[in-house]
Amino acid sequence: MSVKTTGEKLMPGDPSPKELLERIIRVDQAGEYGAVRIYQGQRAVLGKNPRCAELLRHMEEQERHHLDTFNKLVIQRRVRPTVLTPLWHLAGFALGAGTALLGEKAAMACTVAVEEVIDGHYAEQAKQLGEDEAELLKTVEEFRAEEVEHRAIGLANGAEQAVGYPLLSMAIKTGSKLAIWLSERI
Repeated sequence: MSVKTTGEKLMPGDPSPKELLERIIRVDQAGEYGAVRIYQGQRAVLGKNPRCAELLRHMEEQERHHLDTFNKLVIQRRVRPTVLTPLWHLAGFALGAGTALLGEKAAMACTVAVEEVIDGHYAEQAKQLGEDEAELLKTVEEFRAEEVEHRAIGLANGAEQAVGYPLLSMAIKTGSKLAIWLSERI
């Protein structure tokens, strides 16, 4: 029985296993940074509401742990972070604050949309990682489970009742997918 290795099913034109790992670490570090900024923006607007503030604080703490983990991996693996970090700094906060200004349900709709994209993103990464990257795979799967938890929190707190939910969700998902694509490469 053979051991599955990272990137063993690459097609011509795909990044090498080393490049694949660099992309995974780069984009995950960028994404977790953006997630922290989204929750900081939401807390800046909704932080005085005790119930909402506690939910946002809980999710931000988990995202901060994810970011700390990927910050360490960037250093350990000598991976160049995305040059788009200043953009994600502004865009993440603006998305969080902007959706929070639309109300608690819109803030939760933002969480649901982002986490649905991230769930799929982490699932795809898990398929690409082999037994040679067991620790990174474990991290991706653990963080994916927490992102799914955030999605459930958003749904339980009225995300789908946000005004214009289908349009808001589609716009945020599209932006999240674009941010992933860009952060992997730039």
